[in-house]
Amino acid sequence: MPRVAICAPSRAITQDTAARVLALADGFPGVELHFHPQCFLSDGHFAGSDVDRVAALVECANDPTFDAVWAARGGYGAARVVEDALRQFDSSAQDKTWLAYSDGGTLLAGLYRDRIGQPVHAPMPADINRAGGEAAVRRTLGFLTGDRGGLEPSLDHRPTVAFNLMTLAMVCGTPLMPGLAGHVVMVEEVSEHLYAIDRLFFHLTAHLGGVAGLRLGRVSDVPDNDIDFGIEAESIARHWCARHAIPFLGRADIGHDVANKIVPFGLAGRGAAQ
Repeated sequence: MPRVAICAPSRAITQDTAARVLALADGFPGVELHFHPQCFLSDGHFAGSDVDRVAALVECANDPTFDAVWAARGGYGAARVVEDALRQFDSSAQDKTWLAYSDGGTLLAGLYRDRIGQPVHAPMPADINRAGGEAAVRRTLGFLTGDRGGLEPSLDHRPTVAFNLMTLAMVCGTPLMPGLAGHVVMVEEVSEHLYAIDRLFFHLTAHLGGVAGLRLGRVSDVPDNDIDFGIEAESIARHWCARHAIPFLGRADIGHDVANKIVPFGLAGRGAAQ
């Protein structure tokens, strides 16, 4: 039975959200969820202070009784704590599956760079608050019990990573950036103007030399600009990939929505349950 620690490296969730996820998890008898009290703290934008968030992340990582650590939700904040937390992880962190997306990609990047555990792009508990979000949370609960039906369908023989576009662009050039040569890189975005998408691809693609290719997930809730940018997201991605000789491999079934599919980093985590 996988025991899963849930903490909030970025923003908080409510007790009601946790209760709904626990009720949903009753339908997955192979999973035991434990919400860290830090998930419900509030310090301005964040789920507690930086010190609180580091401490909870380290506690969950270093507890050998947990098989996985699941980020409660995204929202900016992980960048302020991940480097400090990683320095305090012990060998117990190596044995864990780590699940997050959105801002949690900062944590996944650092873990992948340092070869700690199995990072996985996956829906988070807070997704239950979206319309139809139970399906997204079930997808991750299923994955934790060995169900691989929720994997992103284009996964193949090549190692793959998946990130929010803004998150990966901001990680580039920092100590958290993993080497991605030979990887398929999937990116998605939400609530950014198209000119900002273009700017992010300008920066990101300059750091992706040697990748096997790029797939574009959903770019959703794009705000209206005072002047129409005139170029859609896929054309933007194709432009910057061509500029840097990165193969554009098409679309990916990931995004800030209830259809967001699961992407284990690298090649591990894809096989059927034993």
